[in-house]
Amino acid sequence: MPITGIKDTRRKQLIDATLASVAEYGLQNTTINSISRLAGMSSGIISHYFGGKQELIEATVRQLLEELKQALLSRASADIAPQQRLLRIVEANFTEFQRSRPATKSWLSFWAQAMHDPRLARLQQVNSQRLISNLRYSFRPLLGPEQAKIAARQTAALIDGFWLRSALSTEPDRDFREGEQLCKKFITDLLRQHGVNACH
Repeated sequence: MPITGIKDTRRKQLIDATLASVAEYGLQNTTINSISRLAGMSSGIISHYFGGKQELIEATVRQLLEELKQALLSRASADIAPQQRLLRIVEANFTEFQRSRPATKSWLSFWAQAMHDPRLARLQQVNSQRLISNLRYSFRPLLGPEQAKIAARQTAALIDGFWLRSALSTEPDRDFREGEQLCKKFITDLLRQHGVNACH
């Protein structure tokens, strides 16, 4: 395998191990040793590929953000109708990966830590703004610019709220499914109120 391929593979393994460690021990108790043990590698390899624990944590958050981005791109082609794109945005936030134990526990840990860590806070801001921007872009041709801003913020709050409640639920699988459907219903009902036919 070429050197670049090995590097990418090792980095991915360390990021996966970080997700597993955060899910198992929480962010505060995740250490270089816990990550390297779960990855089956020496602790020095983290410094080699990332520079340290903080850089690896940030890379892991970026990977979660990339998963969200790719989930949407795989569902929304350039010529998709705005109504359909809105529903695909919801689906991208409730994928099997985003509902998984490593992802949910990692997101919750990162959100909590972002209140105290400026670099994680910036990444969370990117995540929040990207969601609102995608929603606003899709609402705009249907509702106009001003109503699109309001609808985007409302929908983003619902997506985040239902995702959070589901992640903390004692029956997450059921609640994630219901949360996704309720977010979609909100969008279709809102569009109908404005005289727009919502497609499924």
